Order: sequence, then C-alpha cells, then structure tokens
Amino acid sequence: MAARGELTVVVVRSGGFAGITRRWSVDRPDPDDDWVALVEACPWDDVGEDPAGRDRFVWRIEARLPQRHHEASVPDSRLTGPWRELVDRVQREGTGAAGPA
Repeated sequence: MAARGELTVVVVRSGGFAGITRRWSVDRPDPDDDWVALVEACPWDDVGEDPAGRDRFVWRIEARLPQRHHEASVPDSRLTGPWRELVDRVQREGTGAAGPA
C-alpha cells in the first residue's frame, strides 16, 4: 500500500456524566502505511448502537485521505479493536484540547 497524500484524523469525545467535550487531531502530510492501514481497518459502515447510551461517551471520528473521507459516531461500548487503536494513536501522537468541538 502506497502512502501518498495527506491524512487528517479528528476524534471528538462527547457525553459522559459531566458532558465535557474533548477533541484530538492528527495531520500527516505524508502518512506511513501503518496510519493508512489503521484507518482502513475501522468498520466505518458497521458501527452499531449502544443500548445503554445515556451518560456514556460517544466518539465522533473523521478521517480524510486524498481519495476517501470517512465519518462515524462510535458509542463508547463499541470503541474496541481498530477503533480503539485509532483513537489511542490520535490521542498519543496528535494535539488535543477540552472544550467545544
């Protein structure tokens, strides 16, 4: 897989008991193959719902590649596998702030 073009990933966590919104983002002008593979591994069309919903976090995740744009709202209970890996990496390597998304 060739890593060409810019990659942008934005993660916004909202909800929870206090209702505080947090936002993290990563911009890579020339991302490595691991970033692209991680974005593509996420099940963008099969997020599912959280039956308990209330007072839980919801993660809005957006990824932009040159030829693709993905968006999903992932309930906290579904933030597993590639979703968790992507969010963790964006939090670790990106910039973040509390406040309005």
